Amino acid sequence: MPTIKQEVRERVEKLKEAIEKYRYEYHVLDRSSISPEALDSLKRELVELETTYPALLTPDSPSQRIGGAPLPAFKKVTHKVAQWSFNDAFTPDDMREFDARVRRFLGGNISPTYTCEHKIDGLKIVLEYEKGVLKTAATRGDGSIGEEVTENVKTIESIPLRLTEPVSVIVEGEIWLKKSTLAELNRERVARSEEPFANPRNVAAGSIRQLDPKIAASRRLDSFIYDLAWSAEPPPPTQHEELAYVQKLGFKVNRHFLHCVTIEEVIAYWQKWEKRKDTEEYWMDGVVVKVDERVFQETLGYTGKAPRWGIAFKFAAEQVTTQIKDIVFQIGRTGVVTPVAHLVPVRVAGSLVSRATLHNEDEIKRLDVRIGDTVVLQKAGDVIPDIVSVVQDMRTGKEKPFVWPKKIPECGEDGRIERIEGEAAWRCVNKNSAAAHRRKLYHFASKHAFDIAHLGPKNIDALVEAGLVAHYDDFFTLTRGDVVALPRFADKSADNLLAAIERARRVSFARFLVALSIPQVGAETAEDVVRHFKTLEKLHSASFEELEKIIGVGPVVARTVVEWFADTENRHTIARLLKYVRIERVAPASTMQKLAGKSFVITGTLALLSRDEAKMKIKMLGGNVSESVSKKTSYLIAGENPGSKLEKAKTLGIKILSEKELVGML
Repeated sequence: MPTIKQEVRERVEKLKEAIEKYRYEYHVLDRSSISPEALDSLKRELVELETTYPALLTPDSPSQRIGGAPLPAFKKVTHKVAQWSFNDAFTPDDMREFDARVRRFLGGNISPTYTCEHKIDGLKIVLEYEKGVLKTAATRGDGSIGEEVTENVKTIESIPLRLTEPVSVIVEGEIWLKKSTLAELNRERVARSEEPFANPRNVAAGSIRQLDPKIAASRRLDSFIYDLAWSAEPPPPTQHEELAYVQKLGFKVNRHFLHCVTIEEVIAYWQKWEKRKDTEEYWMDGVVVKVDERVFQETLGYTGKAPRWGIAFKFAAEQVTTQIKDIVFQIGRTGVVTPVAHLVPVRVAGSLVSRATLHNEDEIKRLDVRIGDTVVLQKAGDVIPDIVSVVQDMRTGKEKPFVWPKKIPECGEDGRIERIEGEAAWRCVNKNSAAAHRRKLYHFASKHAFDIAHLGPKNIDALVEAGLVAHYDDFFTLTRGDVVALPRFADKSADNLLAAIERARRVSFARFLVALSIPQVGAETAEDVVRHFKTLEKLHSASFEELEKIIGVGPVVARTVVEWFADTENRHTIARLLKYVRIERVAPASTMQKLAGKSFVITGTLALLSRDEAKMKIKMLGGNVSESVSKKTSYLIAGENPGSKLEKAKTLGIKILSEKELVGML
């Protein structure tokens, strides 16, 4: 290995500093004090010196953006901070209701303010930095587990490999592709007789998931960072100060964010950018609105799927026209009959659509939809295909008026349907028709209910068709011999399923309620009900008046719950289930704050609880959960493969608990 002279070391450091400075100017500040050719020359010199003196090559060197050899596959990454999605709003009235909900939850005369940011239509990315150096980059995945894409992210010039300060942080943001770059890529693809890309979002997502980093580098991706998800240092007290802080660390932040004092200012910001959205190089499909004050965010917390302190205020959807080929019916898990239009496939908001819900009989009459009609289609919130209107001028006279039937074969032997009193919806008279019942079984095992891994729709279909499962409780009577004999199962997959079923025998009261498919009762409503009644026995005997008074319930849900529990068959369903599952006790009001003043840190993999469940239970009892160990930590919860936090806790003399000890404490 050649001896490295001091002037060579100094030259390499100077090159790194200069290249980083010019990178930041060009890719973050949108200005340049050096030509691209001159910058390339500096980069070439750095690569030559690092090749000659390998000891000078460091992970945060600008030369490492080039991209190494293709990867065999992506590694799965468990997120240290849960990844949430925002609920949507579509109208100013939706936003005023959001503001009212926030104020009701905070109570008193508290007046929150809001920060508005552009909702970029790209790919979410989670970046972890350790002492200022990029450690990992991961996709959102399912919110708990993503894919590590660090080498691809290193090719994005607007993402720093080293921060301006040696801090340990986790940040979240969006990776996106310029519209002009998309146009250039598509010209090249058409010239090669290849299908053009549909939209920048698809290219960004596809590029980051390429196993060869050189492909990602060739796409010239960009980024905006919008959230400090975790920090070893105390975070700024407000969202707008947080954005300024992450910008100071060297990240690219969208400059159009605005701190608003009232919800009317938020609405005005949305109206302004709905008109101007096409002037930017990135696609934006709305505005993200967040309660600005961090202390209020912590008070508001989260529902089962989204933060209460933020919302996505969507722009009006893109519209296209297509033709209705047929109208068919779909039976939901509560027996509700939904008409669905089969369409001539058409591309809307960047994706191909061939079906759209018609909602109910009243909607079909209002639109005067006929089979063969040309219709205007949009994606509500750019997600759900929705028929807006019929193009009357396109009618030829061959269109067939749709007659609402009296019977539907999927509704059981006689197929009869009935209109739900006070609603526009129809449902099967036989509420346990095969189609509806199958959907209930799917829902029972789903993530928001009993969350039984390896028990998706295809496996449930196999169990039902083999005669092994007809009711919820049948899942808990399955044996290895039952499962392994089925075509979809080998020894290991059977063992995995049975282990997942065993774990599901303990369930929270809220998840238990969600799993029962009580009409109108989703995850958030279930939590509201559980906080009030605490036990199944009290809920079972609850009156309409008691239920109606609960914030978040109201008369429609109250009536539905009372009627559901009054049904003899439903009571039998619960009784059968309780032979095999145990509902976890909800802490009584007197003990709700028994962990007040206690700070917990969780490390390693938990077997009995998910990390989110453990955090939720600790917080419900008044405790605090932190991501880093310090002298203020009361307990470290050590799961399997605990990592460096365990050693630090031992050094500081912090009490260490096993997961079983935590469960006992809870």
